[in-house]
Amino acid sequence: MKYKVRLDVFEGPFDLLVYLIERSKMNIYDIQISEITNQYLEYIKEAKEMDIELAQDFMVLAAELIQIKTRMLLPAEKVQVGDEVVVEDPRADLVQRILEYKQFKEMGLFLEQQAEVTSHIHEKPAEDLDAYMGEPEEIIKGSMGEFAQAFMQFILKKQRLEEMHKIYERIERQKMTMENRITQIADILEKKKTAKFSELIENDNTNFNKVITFMSILELLRERSITAEQKKRYGDITIRKAEAAND
Repeated sequence: MKYKVRLDVFEGPFDLLVYLIERSKMNIYDIQISEITNQYLEYIKEAKEMDIELAQDFMVLAAELIQIKTRMLLPAEKVQVGDEVVVEDPRADLVQRILEYKQFKEMGLFLEQQAEVTSHIHEKPAEDLDAYMGEPEEIIKGSMGEFAQAFMQFILKKQRLEEMHKIYERIERQKMTMENRITQIADILEKKKTAKFSELIENDNTNFNKVITFMSILELLRERSITAEQKKRYGDITIRKAEAAND
């Protein structure tokens, strides 16, 4: 029998890179680029030997790692930042992208957990409450005390029904899905061409809906249906409809 080697399947090149860094117990801000590049290329080599088809993204990142490794061997470049001269780290951009990837992955895991929780929530079917909301057919006969007691019971019952209606309406409003939000954002950009991220979330009444809006924008970026620009860190994001699918 032939000896078979089973490789872990990774969702993308950064998934593999983060795994290698964590397995080697490296500080993410001080990546041993030579060692991690060799491990990454070894994985690609083993995958090719087993005829595992690798996405183009894996090869692109491999080329970037080799380029960074080469730059690390050369004398460090110095750049002017304000009044100070600092040494440029060729790994800085890669570290920032890894941190963003880990952040998005953690957010994805959180959404998966929330979806699992909500899948166990069952709603009570809507009922026809008209019979309880109309005017009483008969005037209660009896003492004033009995009449007052019956009246208070009616008021309390009506208040409970109104509260139930409000809760049900709030639940209905919170039923937002990524598919619906993607369609809404596409419709907005079809009319306005551009929109601010702050405008898209201003009517989201819960943090969950804000996360759905943000994930929908990421999905549209992945599909290259839109472009996004942030001129400064923590600044507002301008979203535009892509002029062509292959831009």
